[in-house]
Amino acid sequence: MKLMVFPTAAQVDDAVAQRFVALLEKKPQAVLGLATGGTPVGMYARLVELYRQGRISFAKARSFNLDEYIGLPEGHPCSYLHYMRENLFDHVDFAPGAARVPDGHAADIAAAALAYDRDIALAGGIDLQLLGIGHNGHIAFNEPGTPWDSPTRAVQLDESTRRANARFFEDISQVPTQALSMGMKPILQAKSIVMMVLGADKADILARIVAGPADASVPATALLSHPDATVYADAAAARGLTSREVG
Repeated sequence: MKLMVFPTAAQVDDAVAQRFVALLEKKPQAVLGLATGGTPVGMYARLVELYRQGRISFAKARSFNLDEYIGLPEGHPCSYLHYMRENLFDHVDFAPGAARVPDGHAADIAAAALAYDRDIALAGGIDLQLLGIGHNGHIAFNEPGTPWDSPTRAVQLDESTRRANARFFEDISQVPTQALSMGMKPILQAKSIVMMVLGADKADILARIVAGPADASVPATALLSHPDATVYADAAAARGLTSREVG
């Protein structure tokens, strides 16, 4: 796992956006793994800016998002489909149906999960997977203790995750208790992984990941053994690291 530290979050946004530019220039039909949450908002804004400048196109690409809440009403402003439309999908040129988010409204969630993994495999797997990280080390909604061979499935959200996400809702009682999450297996099968870590509140978990060892109690430590995983952190998130770890 590589670690790259930048002075500001804006520089992280730009560096990660350039990974998407480089991939889509080389492989326009690439399969992208996309994430939600507060961390990638600035990076998505940068991608939209680059698209408007004619420097990137998603016209031949496909994407699969990491997760979606189960049980939110259709069109809820806190759904991840709404988030992706607001921050990226409605502003760039994905072909209709090419940008996918797990179906949290499916009548049969288990069948929807199996179909999602099947569709990722049929697409050839994910070329570049974007990740954020939770304060407890979760990636997607794979909470601590998740086996690294886990498939996409319905998951029970950890209470700490619900508290962290309550800022997007009126109060924590409105945060769903379950989500449909891409599993660790399809994430780790991505050809390349980029994980964005921003802010001083992520310093402790980033230091724990970099120190290792790989342990399912901290899901993101699975990236330590991935053949092409890079962490992009700002200085605030990296403040708990030693100069040797950063260098």
